[in-house]
Amino acid sequence: MLYGIGFFPTEYSVQPDELARLVEERGFESLWFTEHTHIPLAHSAWPGGPVLPREYLHTYDPFVALTAAAAATRDLRLATGICLVVQRDPIITAKAVASLDQISRGRFIFGIGGGWDAPEVENHGTPFRQRFAVLRERVLAMRALWTEEEAEFHGRFVDFDKAWCHPKPLQQPHPPILMGGDGPTTFDRVIDFCDGWLPIARGGRVPPGLEERIPALRRRAEASGRDPAAISVTVYFAPPDAATISGLTAAGVDRVVFLLPSVDRNEAVTLLDRLAALR
Repeated sequence: MLYGIGFFPTEYSVQPDELARLVEERGFESLWFTEHTHIPLAHSAWPGGPVLPREYLHTYDPFVALTAAAAATRDLRLATGICLVVQRDPIITAKAVASLDQISRGRFIFGIGGGWDAPEVENHGTPFRQRFAVLRERVLAMRALWTEEEAEFHGRFVDFDKAWCHPKPLQQPHPPILMGGDGPTTFDRVIDFCDGWLPIARGGRVPPGLEERIPALRRRAEASGRDPAAISVTVYFAPPDAATISGLTAAGVDRVVFLLPSVDRNEAVTLLDRLAALR
């Protein structure tokens, strides 16, 4: 089992470089930063409860924050958890991913998702119901930019003729892409254009049925001609409980990511020490 830390990096919390050093010093494998470009006042109901936490309004850009974390560490893997691809230009995002992967010497993990806040998505020009169709094309276009010297893509939502786009990612063919979510079509996206599944544990509850769903995902991968062992499963914001982690290990989960609140350095040290004891 691999262990990571998820965090909403803000201007009032421990800063990304400081946090990254603390996380790496305690032997965690990865550090995951969230993303919200903005929060409309008339936002959708938050899936986690009746009141949207303050940190959702204050998140740093994840690529800027992860670059600071990369410069402060040597071995720690650096991840988006999640990058809201639907709210980003795919050519600019492809360059940001590749640049961060090069600067970090191949330590980037690309966790992605469609988002839950309809007004936030629609402020970027995508109807909420079309977000996964847009996400698919943008990821496929980025994969072309990462892997082809003269890349082109012609879809409904993304369209460009042959172009050079450098740098290429250090990891080949590209950093691992993990699909966030737990809906009825999530596995379709994992098999189609991703390298792993990133379900979230909300309210301290592990996503139900993992014991059956993980083998089913890997059977689907094999049936599609992909290596089932190469499809990873990461439980995001996993409950920090030894018995739960043991169960997740038995179910075939590869990585758990614990949520660290957006606290200052002193409190972060205390909480990280407690979480490190679970490894």
